Amino acid sequence: MRPAELERVTVAEAADRYVELVRAKSLTGGLSRSTAEVYARDVVTFVALAGAETVLDDLTGADMDAVLLAFARKPDGRRSGATGGGAPAAGADGGGRAGGASQSPSSQARFRRSVSALFKHAVLAGWVQIDPMASSTVTARERGGLRPERRALTREQAQGLIGAARSMSEERGGGRRDQRMETRDALIVLLLSTMGPRVSELVRANVEDFYTNDGVRYWRIFGKGGRTRDVPLPRDVAAALDDYLARGRAAVPDKALLLSWRGRRLARGDVQAVIDRVRARVDPEQRRSVTPHGLRHTTATHLLADAVDMDAVRRVLGHSDLSTLGRYRDELPGELEVAMRAHPLLREPRPSD
Repeated sequence: MRPAELERVTVAEAADRYVELVRAKSLTGGLSRSTAEVYARDVVTFVALAGAETVLDDLTGADMDAVLLAFARKPDGRRSGATGGGAPAAGADGGGRAGGASQSPSSQARFRRSVSALFKHAVLAGWVQIDPMASSTVTARERGGLRPERRALTREQAQGLIGAARSMSEERGGGRRDQRMETRDALIVLLLSTMGPRVSELVRANVEDFYTNDGVRYWRIFGKGGRTRDVPLPRDVAAALDDYLARGRAAVPDKALLLSWRGRRLARGDVQAVIDRVRARVDPEQRRSVTPHGLRHTTATHLLADAVDMDAVRRVLGHSDLSTLGRYRDELPGELEVAMRAHPLLREPRPSD
């Protein structure tokens, strides 16, 4: 028997209320705007797959498995070349179209997290007695599902990309200052490769977010949930930043750090094109496709492999707890062999003074 306080809301009603709450959190700084929109888009997709008029409390674990499988089979417009953007149309049956790529494992895992967040709120709000996601069995291997270009670069590949960026920053091309993008592109790659910011944090950066304290250049990064972190720039990156500000950035009123040649704030979608331009200069033996997220993996992987304190790496990346680091840590070829060769218990003891 249902408790008297249980509110039998439909999937559509619950989704509307939840999305309104999520967007309110983004306005108060409790959630980033981009994260709120991802949640909202996934919830709209959930309504289409579960049925708008279905009572939320009537959904079972088996029903949620069917929804998750239907989402997994949906064509991914970003990978199949479809022109439509945004949330899938209501009434989609979850079957794949001919020639369309299904959802990637990382997209499936993200969708599951969004729906789980909805049901956690539903339990607290009294819309459901039991969270059906707790008995769902469909999962996606998010880690194994990372596309190759989203994984960390090896040391040689990363050094090749950084070397190409450095060589670009040294060029003194002709033409108008506001149309020379070499120093800007070099700075973008150096920041992504060595500091691992989220691409949203990078394009959101303003000139005033960079400051000097006791001779050290810092970047005050505005991250998820309204949190900020002050991260020191490596010396070479600080030099690239100063070079860009001195001769690469257009003299316009916009406070954005990274500007297009038209003098407007760079968009998230432009960053991949910048990486690809720099990558084209890398020696073919060291060249590999990589995304901004892959460079975030690269930063975490090589800092941890070099025995940098885990909490320091967490603070550089802007994670709230250490457990999240596991998703940003990739294995490196030969890493175990190096570790065992330098085993601390087999080193010669130091002579006493």
